[in-house]
Amino acid sequence: MPETLLQAIQHRVLLCDGAMGTQLQYAGLEPGGCGEAWNLHHPDRLLAIQKAYVEAGSDCLLSNTFGGCRIMLERHDHACDVAAINKAGAALARHAFGDRPGFVIGDIGPFGGLMEPHGEIPEQAVREAFAEQAEALVSAGVDAIIIETQTALEELAIGVEAARKAGAPCVIGSIAYDVTRDGSRLRTMMGIGPEQAAEFMRDAGVDIVALNCGSGVDVTWAAKAIKIYREVCDLPTMAQPNAGQPVLEKMKVVYKQTPEEMVAELPALLDAGVRIVGGCCGSTPAHIRLFRKVIDEHAQR
Repeated sequence: MPETLLQAIQHRVLLCDGAMGTQLQYAGLEPGGCGEAWNLHHPDRLLAIQKAYVEAGSDCLLSNTFGGCRIMLERHDHACDVAAINKAGAALARHAFGDRPGFVIGDIGPFGGLMEPHGEIPEQAVREAFAEQAEALVSAGVDAIIIETQTALEELAIGVEAARKAGAPCVIGSIAYDVTRDGSRLRTMMGIGPEQAAEFMRDAGVDIVALNCGSGVDVTWAAKAIKIYREVCDLPTMAQPNAGQPVLEKMKVVYKQTPEEMVAELPALLDAGVRIVGGCCGSTPAHIRLFRKVIDEHAQR
């Protein structure tokens, strides 16, 4: 039997990929365009991005399905393509590994709104959308599902339940934090801290507790969050920090942290006990290549 993702992290740190959204933009995705539709309409461009991450040393690839639930795809007139987009996203990630071993993590991002009574989206609609997406990803053979960039615990719980019911072999919950204005701590936009989030994810039944993205959440802050996770929860951890703070240049959001700058604190994140590490917004294959080098050197030490 092939090694599972949960078995692999018992004896080595796995390297995930980097950003997808910014890479799609570099490849020609127009502002506000549906990057997930590229799974069907521009698979060659999508595959080139993922192959670059594999060549850089990634052990895991997230499927290009972050906005792949029905609620999100309806906004781009692709609601009828939910199953096709998610299955193609998983298949392309698998294809990118070629003959190399690797793990495909099916990506479920936020539905992009607020549920009733705080917003206009009925909870049942979210449940159905996440269930549909999770079932498509599991049927395509993903090794895990990540419910990522979450700020509301209620939405995260629905995603975890959907992944579990679909039969995902591994479920990852990932929270997006912001550094508070005084620079002293991490909180989601809903006011949730890492301690509460870790306990919630554990009780919700995830296999891995994670964090990604967020304003100001670089490698240094990711290391702090992982330490907190491990103080309150005995589950494996995962971190995908941003490549520094974004800046606006010529009306475009740009992440300027170099690979060398980004990995400067990576040993601290590894020392904190993270089991899967990758990059989020602004990170590139060049960043991931240097991650690979540092991870391998850390393992040898």
